[in-house]
Amino acid sequence: MQRDIVQRPGNPADRADTRPAAHTSLPGNLLAPSAARRFVRAALDEWAGLGLPAAVGFSGRVAEDAEVVVSELVTNAVVHAGTTVELVVQLEEADDDEVAALLLEVSDHHPARAVRSDRPEAGSAADAAEGTRAVGPDEPAEYGRGLQLVGTLAERWGITYRTGLKTVWARLPVDDWNPFPEAAADPGFPQRLREAELLAPSARRALRDDADWAGRGALSFLAEASDLLAGQLDEDIVAALSGQLLVPRLADWCAIWLEPENGGPSAVPRLASVWHRDETETGGLRALLEQDPIRLPERVGTGPVSMPWPGGEEEEAGEGERGDGPAVSALAYRITSGTRTLGAVLLGREGLARVPDEVTALIEDFVRRVGLAVGAAREYTRQATISRILQRALLPGKVADIPGVSSSLVYEPSDDGVVGGDFYDIFPCPGDRWCFVLGDVQGSGPEAAVVTGLARPWLRLLAREGFGVGEVLDRLNRLLLDDAMEAAEAAALMVAAAGGQQTADTGQSRFLSLLYGELVPLPDGGVRCTLASAGHPLPLLLRPDGEVRPAADPQILLGIFDDVAYESQSFELAPGDSLLCVTDGVTERRSGTLMFDDGDGLAQALAECAGLSADGIADRIKRAVHEFAERPPDDDLALLVLQAG
Repeated sequence: MQRDIVQRPGNPADRADTRPAAHTSLPGNLLAPSAARRFVRAALDEWAGLGLPAAVGFSGRVAEDAEVVVSELVTNAVVHAGTTVELVVQLEEADDDEVAALLLEVSDHHPARAVRSDRPEAGSAADAAEGTRAVGPDEPAEYGRGLQLVGTLAERWGITYRTGLKTVWARLPVDDWNPFPEAAADPGFPQRLREAELLAPSARRALRDDADWAGRGALSFLAEASDLLAGQLDEDIVAALSGQLLVPRLADWCAIWLEPENGGPSAVPRLASVWHRDETETGGLRALLEQDPIRLPERVGTGPVSMPWPGGEEEEAGEGERGDGPAVSALAYRITSGTRTLGAVLLGREGLARVPDEVTALIEDFVRRVGLAVGAAREYTRQATISRILQRALLPGKVADIPGVSSSLVYEPSDDGVVGGDFYDIFPCPGDRWCFVLGDVQGSGPEAAVVTGLARPWLRLLAREGFGVGEVLDRLNRLLLDDAMEAAEAAALMVAAAGGQQTADTGQSRFLSLLYGELVPLPDGGVRCTLASAGHPLPLLLRPDGEVRPAADPQILLGIFDDVAYESQSFELAPGDSLLCVTDGVTERRSGTLMFDDGDGLAQALAECAGLSADGIADRIKRAVHEFAERPPDDDLALLVLQAG
């Protein structure tokens, strides 16, 4: 037996289930709300891309409202139920009685039947069904106002009970219905604060009610703020977002100073962000604060510290007052990460001589999260700097031009702040030979960088000593087993001691996949190509008529066994023939459970490149790899095209 409680007329329970729908299960933790928002956004984007009639009405407002509603419902389920959360998003087409709409359903498995809200309307259906006393309009809210926000944004919403399952649903029309007709005239609701404002415990910007922060609204605010701050990798963005979260919700203005990374005791803190609830006052406040940087002593701790109001007017007027104006309060907090001081937050509130304890405690918890986010951003910046330095040293400044051969190289390191293991080289050798290399060290980070830094010069040295292709790989394999692993581990420990990030697999073997070959121009045109592939994606030979075939046989990775004898294959690259060499960032590019090279996908893409130049082939393959999935590549991408002229 199911029973529905609705807050507005109507109930979608009896609608046919032929509507487009998306479903997911979320863990009952603080990461669930952000995952729910991403899921809803992805579903809306997919339906809009399919051109469904109801999806034509999607707008930025519809998507934002849907994310807000699902975030509030999931947060409520996580905080009060703590079970796995089921999320269903359905698209309802318009009919004679209803406009097109989104139906959002959030279910939890808690045995309690009540849905905890803040202030149910007196005499509502919820009261009648549950037999509960309505909360009077003057009584304080016990919980946050998430359901008030849902009720404001949704056309209607309700609760459905089933055995072992409680579902809160909300229906959002897709047309131009606007629940905030007066919002555009509210100067206190600037557009650029919208994302941060959605985290507030109240549906609208009303008078600040500090009592709300003593309840569950504070938990929701801190959970969402943690999620937003943790996703930032730039300390200035962390500072700016922190100001958006604090103003005007907890303060009328705030300023954030950040200590220099390696400035020492004499360095001056940098004013990173200033926010004021009245944006016209921000410039003047910044100019005033820049004259007197704030630095709290270490003995202060992380709690609030009373500070003079900027401009010093309160010193003449007395404590807690600003001349003849209203009472004011200014507080400062140290920003810390571990035992390090990273900066300070100064905020002010007018109309109060003393900020309530529950608010100061909430701000202190929030500033701790700011410190963690700034510390993580700085660690990422240090690692990215180390990676850029290593990357410049690992790759050649210029590749050689091969007579009679056009070459095109594409190299795109993954943008994760950690140096990758892909490398390349083209260089001349004695005897009218030109050698080319495309390699990939297993893993990433400093250990992989050291192996890469050793392998490339070793290859050049062995090739210029006159060893054949197979012999070069034999000797490189023994060198890797003898020297590279010990050097990689030592270098990784040195980088970690210097402040970089030591990867979790330090001390493990570094396997190397390598495609190595040499080209010798032929008197009648074209070139003689000799190559070998050690655990690397096989090179593909493209004929002018579109025929594609592998140009080498697979062999074992370098750096595993010391008794391997590598063999090479030789063939002619006639004028118009093209050789494509790639790393696994191309072949293993993923879209869901599929990879780019499944079903010989790379060979099929190359066959469509017949008649193109080397640059045209490289560009076509690169675009095909990028377009294979919506998300950017998460691995280094390297490909080399050699075309005989």
